[in-house]
Amino acid sequence: MTNIAIIPARGGSKRIPRKNIKLFCGKPMISYPIQAAKECGLFDRIVVSTDDEEIAEVSRTYGAETPFKRPKNLANDYATTSEVIKHSITELSGGNEEINLVCCLYPTAPLVHPKYLIEGHDKVIASDKIFSFSVTSFSFPIQRAIRVAPNDVVEAIWPENIKARSQDLEPTYHDAGQFYWGRPEGFMDDMPIFSDLAIPIILPRYLVEDIDTPEDWKRVELMYRALEAEKGI
Repeated sequence: MTNIAIIPARGGSKRIPRKNIKLFCGKPMISYPIQAAKECGLFDRIVVSTDDEEIAEVSRTYGAETPFKRPKNLANDYATTSEVIKHSITELSGGNEEINLVCCLYPTAPLVHPKYLIEGHDKVIASDKIFSFSVTSFSFPIQRAIRVAPNDVVEAIWPENIKARSQDLEPTYHDAGQFYWGRPEGFMDDMPIFSDLAIPIILPRYLVEDIDTPEDWKRVELMYRALEAEKGI
């Protein structure tokens, strides 16, 4: 039985053109998750699902496979990651290969670390859960969030928490958007990931990125360079 990493990387990024293969600190963005997948030593296959031949070529250069081309209906702005992963599993299950676990690994996750991929794998294997995925904590208590009303008036969303001490409020988390381990049937049957079927893999906030704008790109490059410099100390 095999473990397969599936990296969904379409060619039509709008806000940052060619984002998946744009040079990030000197290397194509997609090369970083491919390298992390290789370094963790868990995957029998690292597969990139793409509709774009240039992305496919770059992916193969860095050690991934592109055994099929993603169809156009799964490469538009409305296709979901879940649909892409299901298509990939279907394509990869066509032979005699029996899939043990699948890991959806996002192509724009340059800070993904093999350590946490291993943790996600091991916790699923050691449990009866269907999924594990990366999360991180909010840096500010969401219970003390405010809104700005249409007339420019500030309102507390939960007024009862405004005077509460931060340390007295429950920590809250959000999806870190790096990886999602799952049993094949979990993806194929559309089982809910954000549920008690999943185990959270908690990442430190300094390893979490969300790259949607050029400003995000610059910020994450600075984060990456700082982390790399720290390794040399």
